[in-house]
Amino acid sequence: MGRFHRHADGTVHDHDHPHDDHEGHDHEHRDVGDHRGYTETGVARVAVLESILSENDRIADANQADLAEHGVWAVNVMSSPGAGKTTLLKRTLVGLGERVRLGVLEGDIATSLDADELQGLGAAISLVNTSAGFGGECHLDAVMVRSGLSRLPLGDIDLLFIENVGNLVCPAEFNVGEQAKAMVYAVTEGEEKPLKYPVMFRAADVVVVNKIDLLPHLDFDLDQFLGNLHDVNPHAAVFQVSARTGEGVDPWCRWLLDAHARAA
Repeated sequence: MGRFHRHADGTVHDHDHPHDDHEGHDHEHRDVGDHRGYTETGVARVAVLESILSENDRIADANQADLAEHGVWAVNVMSSPGAGKTTLLKRTLVGLGERVRLGVLEGDIATSLDADELQGLGAAISLVNTSAGFGGECHLDAVMVRSGLSRLPLGDIDLLFIENVGNLVCPAEFNVGEQAKAMVYAVTEGEEKPLKYPVMFRAADVVVVNKIDLLPHLDFDLDQFLGNLHDVNPHAAVFQVSARTGEGVDPWCRWLLDAHARAA
């Protein structure tokens, strides 16, 4: 009977030992995995990633300097797809519209659907489609944000929302020049998400727990989620809201105003 073992990179060594008779023994060894250069490739990959992030951070610093020069305070709004970022922003723009001058840099892989929803609510809007010259990336980076900023009247904006692409992994790893990171999380996603995606939740200055109007209809343990969040990020401000009904949106708006005022 053939024997094999599998390596961490997925390749397999197959050891087949056919016996012609009881006295002789033919030994055949077939190695279907070539590991030459494996270590070197790993080192090269780390070096490339470090270079990418270093260049991103350089441009993010330039973005932040431009925002500061115009007195703009920016928050990077992140979430998984469908968590309710755009619906929350619609409520937020209405809630803040008469108190501060607002802008939105809308990031999406394709279409202008989310940007279109935010039109007519008093905010200057710039759309960045990552499929248009940016390779269809699943997140915004500092270069994309710099492109979007060039189309905004920064001198007429006090508070800027950068609505990132829906993704629970990559957006948290890329600084884009924001002053704060906000994570929108929907209760429909499960209590375990802070443990499964700790980088995202750990990066957040504020976590907006959305869709609480659905709690009576879900088998969801809010206390367990909050405990998991605290284990990963005990310092994040937390707001429980329903962007659909407007419940809890006012405290979130006050947090934004206070953060903007402190930075002014």
